[in-house]
Amino acid sequence: MEFEALKEWFLGLGPVHQALIAGTWCWITTSIGAAVVFLNRNVSRKLLDSMLGFAAGVMIAASIWSLIEPSMEMSEQLGLIKWFPATIGFVLGALAIRIADAYVPHLHLGMPKDAAEGVKTTWRRATLLVMAITLHNIPEGLAVGVLFGAAASGIDPTGTATVMGAIALAIGISLQNLPEGMAVSMPLRGEGVSRLLSFNYGQLSGIVNPPSAVIGAMAVILIQPILPYALGFAAGAMIFVVIEELIPTSQRHGNTDIATLGTVIGFCVMMVLDVTLG
Repeated sequence: MEFEALKEWFLGLGPVHQALIAGTWCWITTSIGAAVVFLNRNVSRKLLDSMLGFAAGVMIAASIWSLIEPSMEMSEQLGLIKWFPATIGFVLGALAIRIADAYVPHLHLGMPKDAAEGVKTTWRRATLLVMAITLHNIPEGLAVGVLFGAAASGIDPTGTATVMGAIALAIGISLQNLPEGMAVSMPLRGEGVSRLLSFNYGQLSGIVNPPSAVIGAMAVILIQPILPYALGFAAGAMIFVVIEELIPTSQRHGNTDIATLGTVIGFCVMMVLDVTLG
């Protein structure tokens, strides 16, 4: 009964508030992953790689089922070329992350500090690691917000973008945020950084989820014609992150098979969530 009351309360909120709550939950799960540092100093590399593979699978499935498919169905019903908005948005989303990747100082997981990308800086290794995961979380938050905004926009004649579908996406992203928080905090702890500071760095990587979700929701509500493009944009940004960072990192330490299996499982989990709830 309490769950039903909570569900009705959430469904009665406006899309921006829904996006804020969902984005905050994604931040909380990042923090939960980072909090593992209080229980253990080290984490199995195989476990971490399998979880990063899982995160990649979730993001691939979310891009297809929660973003690209609704974008194409919506475009067709609105009299647009079915594939055009999704394709244009997808390319722009990937380009946006590529540009950020080229200029924002960051360090990919498992790499030495001298392999940092972006403009040269004197930032500490920990800060560079946080920036790398933060770049990943921005498109995730945008995707959640865009889908909540799409569900409430009133211009989706297909019904493919629903609040429950947005909730499914938020659940999937929150699941894959667990290893991301851990992937920042645990290596720092292994290098001798204190538990509290390692946790703070880990949870900071997810702090962009709430504002990104709010921005995504507000954008499609205020500028409704961009909706099919925005869905494609979020998908392109996430796929770029998967191919450029998550999959290479998960397979960098010789755990190819278990990381790939994690990707398959993550894809299936997100697909089932989207089809069941959406």
